[in-house]
Amino acid sequence: MLLQPKAKNARSKRFLTNRDPKVFENPKTSIFVRGSTTSQVVLDTLKDLYSLSKPNAINFTKKNQIHPFDDETGIEFFARKNDSSLFAVGMHSKKRPHNLILGRTFNHQVLDMVEMGVERCTTIKEINSRVCAAGTKPLMVFNGEAFAQSEQMIRLKNILLDFFRGESADKVSLKGLECVITVTAGPTGINGEPGLVFLRTYTTSLKKSGVRQPRIELEEMGPALDLRIRRVRYPIDEMWKQATKVPKELYQPKVKNISRDGLGDKYGRVHLGKQGIDKIQTSKVKALRKRLDNKPSKRQRTDDMDES
Repeated sequence: MLLQPKAKNARSKRFLTNRDPKVFENPKTSIFVRGSTTSQVVLDTLKDLYSLSKPNAINFTKKNQIHPFDDETGIEFFARKNDSSLFAVGMHSKKRPHNLILGRTFNHQVLDMVEMGVERCTTIKEINSRVCAAGTKPLMVFNGEAFAQSEQMIRLKNILLDFFRGESADKVSLKGLECVITVTAGPTGINGEPGLVFLRTYTTSLKKSGVRQPRIELEEMGPALDLRIRRVRYPIDEMWKQATKVPKELYQPKVKNISRDGLGDKYGRVHLGKQGIDKIQTSKVKALRKRLDNKPSKRQRTDDMDES
């Protein structure tokens, strides 16, 4: 554990204040670390993922003796030094070839991580198509029932959403959606283990459609990755509870009889007492009035006179 440094001047004080917890946190920074032994597939994967995470990303080009699943001190040191909460580590060995680890930290301690093997990697350079601008907020699409049923796939989905979420935005212009990332879960194995995970990246093109809304076409940009989950490190319950705690300033008290559906539509339930319909005052029509005597109406008297 590193000691908390103390500010010696105004400049260092502002720097440390920027790292303090806030109600509205800064965009998360991700670090891409290269292991002691890597392959060209792993280097290409780290390079392309780094380009998608810019500008909130730091790329390490030198080799590092780091093994997050065996010893967490190395990645925690880098996380504290660079004030990052996301990390990607690439390694290669005979036992685990083309190894890729994606993980998160909380309070500069490892929270959770997923280890995957890169079965196939098609880089952005190989596809050689139009590339979206750096810092673009992507549209994430997850296909497959496994992302709602398998614990490993749910954890991977959660980490990927953190990796590519970028800055928080209430509204996004249609022209600003230049990048689409699709993650598809392949069929599960015979013993129930998760299958391949297909990650594809596309750029969008707005075409004329004859109506107000344009027609959107997708063009593959890269990288195109085929991943297979190997190991998963789940978070400790106490640390996960602290990491997902909502600040008091953002807590919204629950309102009775009001709920929202999955699309964000608001529904309200109104409770009414017993209504006395017989006592409701309505406008009276002459045809519905009750006659107390047997006197004929004006129309009936007129008809009798005509007959006579």
